Amino acid sequence: MAATADDVRAIALALPEATERPAWDMACLRVRDEVFASMPPAEEWVAIRLAPGENAELTAERPEVFSVPHHYRSSSMVVVQLAAIERGELAELLTEAWRLRAPARLRATFDADGVPPPG
Repeated sequence: MAATADDVRAIALALPEATERPAWDMACLRVRDEVFASMPPAEEWVAIRLAPGENAELTAERPEVFSVPHHYRSSSMVVVQLAAIERGELAELLTEAWRLRAPARLRATFDADGVPPPG
């Protein structure tokens, strides 16, 4: 089943200290004010911050799901078409993005609690 904008919010906001605060006319998902994902008003896709180079790998493997628009070329963001991705995979990507932006102590607490990724 394809993921939705509601899935993006449910997964992301279930992560510790995750919040939503708009910027650049987009819904920005943050951990301690660090953006790890964002969605435009139409909510057909979500941009997710990944590890450097991972966005290019995903785009090469599955261009029908992932893309890197020109304005994200110098970042590690990848655009994910929600209609083309399953909720479980979306949860993995959002959790990874959260981990990259969350402070070390918050990640350590999350890992120690043995909390599975939301999704």
